Amino acid sequence: MATMDVIPDGDRMTVTLWGELDLGSRRLLPDLYDILTLSGSGIDLRLDAVGFCDCSGVNTLLDLRLRALDQGKSLTVRSPGRPVGRVLELTGTKELFTDSGPHALPAFPAQADGDRELRTEVAQLRRAMQTRPTIDLARGILMASFGLSPEAAWSVLVRTSQNTNLKLHHLARDLVGTVRGSTLPERVQQQLAAAVAGAGANTPDDAAAGPSGGPARDGD
Repeated sequence: MATMDVIPDGDRMTVTLWGELDLGSRRLLPDLYDILTLSGSGIDLRLDAVGFCDCSGVNTLLDLRLRALDQGKSLTVRSPGRPVGRVLELTGTKELFTDSGPHALPAFPAQADGDRELRTEVAQLRRAMQTRPTIDLARGILMASFGLSPEAAWSVLVRTSQNTNLKLHHLARDLVGTVRGSTLPERVQQQLAAAVAGAGANTPDDAAAGPSGGPARDGD
C-alpha cells in the first residue's frame, strides 16, 4: 500500500510516495486533495520510490490532476521512477504531468516482457476514460434513488453487469436512459433489484420499480 510524505516548497507542495500505485492507492486521494487545497499553485510528485504502478494508479493521478485544474493549479511528476514512467509512456499521459522546467520527465522505453499485458491495461484505461462520465452518472442515479454510498452504488453496477452479462458501460447507458423514459429489460430489473438489496438499500421490489419510483426503463 502506498504511503506519502509532504514537504512545503514555496507556493507548492512536494509529495513523495512509496509502495504501490494500484487500486488501493485511491485511499490517498482525500489527503492529496487536502494537500492540493493548502498549496498555493499545486503539487510536485516524486514517485521514484514507487515499486509498482498499473492503470488504476494512473487513474488516481488523473483524478488528482483534474482536481488541480479545477482549482487553477497544476500537478507535475518530477521524478517518476521506472515503474511509473513506463506506464505513463505507454498510456500517453506522460505530457499531462510534465512541466517545461529542468525537471521534465525522463523517457522510459517499454520493456519487452509483460508489454502485452500492460498494453491491454492501457486499452482498458482509455476505454474507461471515454465511458466514465456515463458510468459516474449511473452511479449517481443509484445513490440518489436507493440511498447508496458511492462504493455500494459501484458494487451494484458491477454485480448487475456480471449477472446479466452486460458490459458495464452498456448497463450504465441503459440505466441513464431510464431518466429519459425508457425501460430496463425484466432480467436486468431483477438482477438490479437483487444487487440493490444485497447492498443493504431498499427492498428488491423497490429496486425493480426503477430509479424514478415508477417502472424501470429500457436503454437505447
